[in-house]
Amino acid sequence: MKQAVLVVDVQPSFDPPDWLVERSRLLATKFPSVATVERHNEDKVPFFRQIGWKPRSVDESLVQADHIVLKYGYSPPPEVIAQFQSWKVDRVLVCGIQADTCVLAAGFALFDAGLQPTIIADTVVGSSLDRSGKLGVDLWQHHFGQVIDRHSDIL
Repeated sequence: MKQAVLVVDVQPSFDPPDWLVERSRLLATKFPSVATVERHNEDKVPFFRQIGWKPRSVDESLVQADHIVLKYGYSPPPEVIAQFQSWKVDRVLVCGIQADTCVLAAGFALFDAGLQPTIIADTVVGSSLDRSGKLGVDLWQHHFGQVIDRHSDIL
């Protein structure tokens, strides 16, 4: 099975814990990888108008990946899916920030594209609703069924 990694929004705006950055970096060095970076543009996604919050207008990934893709909003842009398809991967291992929102949105996009999205439970954190990430992992299990508990299990 050919695998790749998607690192979702591991960037300064979201104040990721050091262990998440390190585990994400390790995964990105072991597999072909794409990292997304959430940016703010109120004309594209009205975060501030709708929820009174916004990510930084300029922010960078804390994880070096083979491809860095800017995104505006929760879902990954089509170029993320196109990159995985060009690599002809079977399964995309997903790690990152906001397991119950942005990571979950990535899962739906990967699933809809016919890829096998697989979350790595010890490489995600959740939103402010559930910083542990458990809610996101539980939702992932319910919708996609593909959960790896520990990153060390695939390295």
